[in-house]
Amino acid sequence: MGGESTIRTAPRSGASKGPAGSRTGQVLSGLAVALGLLLFLGGFAWGAVVYRPYTVPTSSMAPTIGAGARVLAQRVDGGDVHRGDVVVFTDKTWVTNAPVVKRVVAVGGDTVGCCTDGKLTVNGKQIDEPYLADDGLAELQGFPSVKVPKGRIFLLGDERSGSLDSTAHLTDAASGTVARSAVSARVEAVVWPMNGMLEQATGFEKLGPLSPQGPLRTQGLMILAGAVLVLGGGAYGPIAKLLGGRNRKPEPVRAG
Repeated sequence: MGGESTIRTAPRSGASKGPAGSRTGQVLSGLAVALGLLLFLGGFAWGAVVYRPYTVPTSSMAPTIGAGARVLAQRVDGGDVHRGDVVVFTDKTWVTNAPVVKRVVAVGGDTVGCCTDGKLTVNGKQIDEPYLADDGLAELQGFPSVKVPKGRIFLLGDERSGSLDSTAHLTDAASGTVARSAVSARVEAVVWPMNGMLEQATGFEKLGPLSPQGPLRTQGLMILAGAVLVLGGGAYGPIAKLLGGRNRKPEPVRAG
């Protein structure tokens, strides 16, 4: 009777509700969020166990590490330190009990001196140090050769003209060297400003192996992948609902 009109009806029992209601999509979304949280939190937890943050207050390690920079240092045993490593250590004979950051240039049994043709020498070999200021031609202060005792290390700052390092303690009983046991960590990255990973000191390769890089890159990838999965999984529902609403058409019926 009367005119005709078209109205919307509820979907039939058992009909698909589209992407927003897809059980498979919801399960996959939940799995993505769960896996993402596991990777995200796991990466941070792993990093907290392996690394410690430090602030470097002076410019003695410039330009590698500037004054006020924040660094991440891997917890290591002093026995695992190699030439070229930038380490964190504490030595009461160096006036302060605060952690100090310097570069290891010689280890027990080495003879270190400066300079030959403007370069540091270790065991008679000239060492290329591109990390120094002015393209590796920073002003090096000459010092007499030192035979590093077993179980000890010799350390220099990358800012050779102003660093209070082993050369400032040559008159000490240990000739400026520091016990390996004083080392607590090895600096791996500058996180503020975001300069990234320290480059390996390849100039020391001629004397022996360098320290392998720690798991920081892997941890960073875990955190990044976790964040992507959490955001992607969380966004599935709203996006699927939006797309499903646009694609769904009402079923026309005739009303008498």
